[in-house]
Amino acid sequence: MRILKNIGFIQGRLSPAKKNRIQFFPEKNWEKEFYFAKKIGLNYIEWTLDYKNLHKNPIFSASGLKRIKYLSKKFKVKIKTLTGDFIIQKPFWRYKKYTKYIVDLKKVISACHKLKIKYLIFPLVDNSSVKNQEEEIKIIKELKKLSNFLNKKRVSILFESDYPPARLKNFIKKFNAKFFGINYDTGNSAGLNYDTNEEFKNYGRFIKNIHIKDRVLYGKTIRLGNGNVNFENVVKNIYKINYKELLILQTARSEKKNEDIKELRKNFNFLKKILVRHK
Repeated sequence: MRILKNIGFIQGRLSPAKKNRIQFFPEKNWEKEFYFAKKIGLNYIEWTLDYKNLHKNPIFSASGLKRIKYLSKKFKVKIKTLTGDFIIQKPFWRYKKYTKYIVDLKKVISACHKLKIKYLIFPLVDNSSVKNQEEEIKIIKELKKLSNFLNKKRVSILFESDYPPARLKNFIKKFNAKFFGINYDTGNSAGLNYDTNEEFKNYGRFIKNIHIKDRVLYGKTIRLGNGNVNFENVVKNIYKINYKELLILQTARSEKKNEDIKELRKNFNFLKKILVRHK
């Protein structure tokens, strides 16, 4: 089954926890994650960028890019997506003077191009959740300006949003589908009690990447199968739209110290069983 080969994980999940943060760029451990991913059987890493020390990330240096490409080739673990945590941490639309944040965004897009990363995940959740129409208008205005740049760099922006299904459909239709799409997050949707069938019906055709996680209703991320996500229904909808892109494990960390690799393997096996059962 081809879709089983399209499973990856969010960078940092195969590294020791950092100050109780569930997600971060693992400065000291990022190289080892290629090895662990290969050992588990995962074929993709979704790169992660924090705003703190943003430009020290290896994707911005020639030596860093060379090392990433070497490790990717050695372990046969590819990078096709990048999740923009730096956007959550510094949402440009909240600042009067935000030019520098747009400049940073363009630098990230250029780095994606150099690594042949196809999709940049643009979070509109948590700290970067859209609060009002004024913010939405500013986001649409500024990102539409990037269309030619995205085309030149062969990168697309995928929105991850907490909007209800119909509203997200109306939002994404304001953009050119060639350069913009949707990153669907199973846990975020279930945590907000959205109806999976309604979501795929409204914007399934715009989904280009999927984050796999489970969440308690209006609560925290938890091991797959223990939260509010109906994975049987999610997988049925994935197959219904003939989805061929990536499934990225953005799952909960282990409740036991230093057992995150074991935890990710358990979640990986859970997902594989459901994918096989419904094919």
